[in-house]
Amino acid sequence: MSAPLSSAKTRAALRGAARVSGELLLVLVMLTVALWVLGRMWSVVWPLTVALFLTTLTWPLTRFLRRRGWRPAAAASVVTLLFVLVVLGILALIAVPVASQSGELTDGVVAGMQRVREWAEGPPLNIGDEEIAGAFDAAVDRVQNSVGSLVGTVASGVGTVVDGVVTAVLAVFLMFFFLKDGPRFLPWLTRQLPGRFATDVPIVALRGWETLGAFVRSQALVGVLDAVFIGLGLWILGVPLVLPLAVLTFVSAFVPIVGALFAGFVAVLIALVSNGPTDALIVLAIIVVVQQLEGNVFQPMIQSRGLGLHAAVILLAVTLGGSLAGIVGSLLAVPIAALTGVVWSYVREQLGAGARDAEPEPESEPEEPAAQAVAG
Repeated sequence: MSAPLSSAKTRAALRGAARVSGELLLVLVMLTVALWVLGRMWSVVWPLTVALFLTTLTWPLTRFLRRRGWRPAAAASVVTLLFVLVVLGILALIAVPVASQSGELTDGVVAGMQRVREWAEGPPLNIGDEEIAGAFDAAVDRVQNSVGSLVGTVASGVGTVVDGVVTAVLAVFLMFFFLKDGPRFLPWLTRQLPGRFATDVPIVALRGWETLGAFVRSQALVGVLDAVFIGLGLWILGVPLVLPLAVLTFVSAFVPIVGALFAGFVAVLIALVSNGPTDALIVLAIIVVVQQLEGNVFQPMIQSRGLGLHAAVILLAVTLGGSLAGIVGSLLAVPIAALTGVVWSYVREQLGAGARDAEPEPESEPEEPAAQAVAG
């Protein structure tokens, strides 16, 4: 016969569970409020986030110039100018070949549509010219009846493009100021913080900066792998515009899911209109294989090593971020998960049995702009 339950222990367990539940509820409320505030400030938060990503890419060159005796303003100006020129060069690398071969591509599109029409007229569909013309007229009528919604969609698209341009310009200016004055920020912040915050914030910021840099470098490496493998496949098949398509694949790697779909769609379309449906199917197969290798092998392995996260955590973070905030959520999910891990690891260190009351200040000056949080 089992022993009866202790009423005192039961009440104590219920009180403990209620206390923990209340504390968790308060934490969730705080997170909800913080996310709401970030949403209201998104027009500022998003350019700031992009600028931080760009700074992690350009800071090594800036640090190299500053160590060679360059003044901060001069080093930041040169690096920012070089970055803008590289971006414009990439855009020209994509646009110029496309413009030079636009006539061939247009003829190929027309020929491809004609082949699709001929295929539809034959077995097993056996669609006649009258049915095709009727379907075309019906499509035109639907477009004409939806002029209002189309205008709204175009206006929305124009607004999105304008917002993107404004965000890009603001991010570049913020990147310049981060490169120029970044090492001064944390020392200033340290002097404003009381007690242990003056020690804890610089240490967490240093680790967070290193983690963010690891994410951007790993994402760039994944993009290079995608561009090399897909570009090699396109070159072997003789698809035109191989270099612009490889560059587009690399750039699209920084936008999870949708970026890969967009780059793959463009590559398959160009292969279809230039080489025919057989090569287009081969290109589609190449892209599917490379994307599967990226999503299941390259990206988890590279990011798990650089960020200290398990591959399963990365996959779950991307899935959760995409379901909560779409493309932006997928893009920010991995660095947010990594930064959360950095904070949690530091908190565990401080709460451990052998943790010291305060961390000693580092003797040497850190190398990263967000890490220079010691003596002002």
